[in-house]
Amino acid sequence: MDRIETPALVLLPLRPEHADEMAVVLSDPALHTFIGGAPLTAQELRVRYERLVAGPPGWRNWVVWSREEERLVGYVQATIDAGSAEIAWVIGTPWQGRGLATAAAKALVGRLAEEGIDTVIAHIHTDHAASAAVAASAGLCRTDQWHDGEVRWELKIPYA
Repeated sequence: MDRIETPALVLLPLRPEHADEMAVVLSDPALHTFIGGAPLTAQELRVRYERLVAGPPGWRNWVVWSREEERLVGYVQATIDAGSAEIAWVIGTPWQGRGLATAAAKALVGRLAEEGIDTVIAHIHTDHAASAAVAASAGLCRTDQWHDGEVRWELKIPYA
């Protein structure tokens, strides 16, 4: 799994060593408003990251490095299965509203398209307007399908 670079950020393959900095990035309980749960400690994140890194090849996880801030500011992930990928993104509260989630999601979708993925999916809470805007900016369209109380957004990637 390679890094993904854009003018504003770099998506770095997740490593357990990212846990300390990411615990700070993800420490705001407000980040869990729509996804549930609570912030994890650095040690809990390290254990989770070890599991993710060791997981099946279809589990892809990157931390988001902001070139301007020169620090980690969030993460993106993709779970790949049979030509489709389910994606998600989280940017820490202090860095929201700067277009970083949009840039990260677009970069991720672009990489998945390069790898031959034909369908990209995201599940978004109906009240989460910011995530809906990110999904739309990344090319996904809202569907009338639901999954665990969230709306399915989808992008079919055409190939010549």
